[in-house]
This record gives sequence, C-alpha cells and structure tokens, in this order.
Amino acid sequence: MTLNQRFGYLFGAVYVLVGLVGFAVTGGVGFAGSVGKDLLLFEVNPLHNLVHLAVGGLLIAGAAAGGGASRAINGVVGGTYLLVGLIGLMMVGEASNILALNHPDNLLHLATAGLALGVALRRAPKVAHPAR
Repeated sequence: MTLNQRFGYLFGAVYVLVGLVGFAVTGGVGFAGSVGKDLLLFEVNPLHNLVHLAVGGLLIAGAAAGGGASRAINGVVGGTYLLVGLIGLMMVGEASNILALNHPDNLLHLATAGLALGVALRRAPKVAHPAR
C-alpha cells in the first residue's frame, strides 16, 4: 500500500465520519445557510456535511483503485481545498457563504490542502534492484 493510499483511506474515513456526525448537530439549520452549527470549532450546515461525505468517499475510492489513482485524487482534493481555503477567508460573514465556513474551517482546509498536495507530489522512493 502506498503513502497516497494510506492518506486516502485515513483522511477519507475522517471526512466521512465528520460528514455523518455533522448531521447530528445541524438540525434546524438551513440546507445551505450561511450560518451553521458548531462541530467542535468548525461550523457546518447540511450542504457542508454532504461535501464532507463526498470528499471522504472520493478519497477512499481513489485509495481502493490503486496508488496512481489515489495520488491523482489526493492532488485534486488538495488543490480544491487550497482554493476553498483561500476563497473561504473572504466568505466568512457573507450571505453567499453556502457552506457556513468559519475561520477554523478555512485553516483546516488549508492544512488538509498542504498535506494532500504534499503526499501527492512526493516522489516515490526508488526501489533498489539486486545486483546480477
């Protein structure tokens, strides 16, 4: 199993779990409301929960498909989270904030982006071939 697959399975499971737990706290919140409810320090709404489930499922599917697919998915997820984290910094407090992002969300998204891109862009170690 490659590092990219390990990352995909681990972070995929975390994102699926966060998506599921998020539904337990977002009762009474508008589906895409700009203000959600707190899950620890992070603000979520039902749409944000669905995004977590989709991202987690994508990471797990990539890991299950193999090292190359996992690397590609990790790169796409990392790039997307980098954009979401940067755009999210400007969305806090705006009516168009359909994911109910707050600053801790943005920091977590940027950290996830850094990790996912770091894993995806990491060169695989060279395999030593025995002397003949």
